[in-house]
Amino acid sequence: MATAPYNYSYIFKYIIIGDMGVGKSCLLHQFTEKKFMADCPHTIGVEFGTRIIEVSGQKIKLQIWDTAGQERFRAVTRLLFLEASAKTGENVEDAFLEAAKKIYQNIQDGSLDLNAAESGVQHKPSAPQGGRITNEPQPQREGCGC
Repeated sequence: MATAPYNYSYIFKYIIIGDMGVGKSCLLHQFTEKKFMADCPHTIGVEFGTRIIEVSGQKIKLQIWDTAGQERFRAVTRLLFLEASAKTGENVEDAFLEAAKKIYQNIQDGSLDLNAAESGVQHKPSAPQGGRITNEPQPQREGCGC
């Protein structure tokens, strides 16, 4: 049975950075689940969340990574500044949506190279023969025509 096609046009990868204990996980949870986690445990390693949004008529999947305050992510470019509250939900939607609009505009005007791995943006995966949807090249099996 063929897998249904993806219902988005792009994937944008976000990394939430900040000092330990400032509420990165709470912000991620507020955006993806639309609720505040009062007793949010400290992140060990990296947490991950997704949500599909719409920008200029295009569905975009946001992959959002919570870094647990890891220093190696500090070099990530910031696109805009907007105060938000994970507790009240104020401006949380706006923060993620405004960043997505800016990224989408950069795609449209050609200032963002989708072929550059470090762009953090990719087109949706395509469906190869057999209906399996993937981004990864499939290894050839010996003696198999699949």
